[in-house]
Amino acid sequence: MYNTNYHRASSVGEATSLFSQSGEAKYLAGGMTLIATMKQRLASPADLVDIRHIADIKGVEVNGSRIRIGAGTTHFDVSASQPLRQACRAITELAGMIGDPHVRHMGTMGGSVANNDPAADYPAAVLALNATIHTNKRTIAADDFFAGMFETALEDGEIITAFEFEAPAKAGYEKFRNPASRYAMTGVFVAKSASGDVRVAVTGAGSDGVFRHHGMEEALKANWSPDAVASQSVDPSDMLSDIHGSSEYRANLVKVMAKRAVTVAG
Repeated sequence: MYNTNYHRASSVGEATSLFSQSGEAKYLAGGMTLIATMKQRLASPADLVDIRHIADIKGVEVNGSRIRIGAGTTHFDVSASQPLRQACRAITELAGMIGDPHVRHMGTMGGSVANNDPAADYPAAVLALNATIHTNKRTIAADDFFAGMFETALEDGEIITAFEFEAPAKAGYEKFRNPASRYAMTGVFVAKSASGDVRVAVTGAGSDGVFRHHGMEEALKANWSPDAVASQSVDPSDMLSDIHGSSEYRANLVKVMAKRAVTVAG
């Protein structure tokens, strides 16, 4: 690879201090996206600030209907949390679908969302659950956070510390996995709130990253049924196209995965 300085932070304050001392630093959480881009020479930070060991940004809290997940919580810990499974089974099942055991024990929810990788699963959950993203500086609504493929509202040096959301009345997630890596070629998370509001978020398929499908939301709000999704259209011109699947193929997958997500949500 190339020369880079590694720093292991023990607190958010130490991490931001180390970051500010470098002219070109990157935070390292699980490294599932960053290390891969460094290997491909698409990123070359002079300093890596490892935030994976900061205890204050780990863990799951369920207080009544309010759920808080620390950004440093690994995919495995999200999938294994029994209180979270009882409050929002869909997000624990999503976490259990990610990669393989090594990835699930290394990758973190915060790292996945911060990079807004188009193939990541969590952005769909955060958007569909209307979560609030907490950082070391402020709070950001999910609708204001995702700014396009690999782009977010995070400012330089800002760290996600936690996610908060209300437990949904119903929620489900289904994805079409890449057969080799199991990343989401198309993933759809559906959520219905206690008040009846419905949100549908799609990852892996959109040419501009994760997005909401408002037509499906309105259809499901009127009729919570897989049949309601079948009548909705998905524009292929807004979809990714690559060696794994054409834009038309992914447009169809959005509908198929949405129907399955509604089915598993119950």
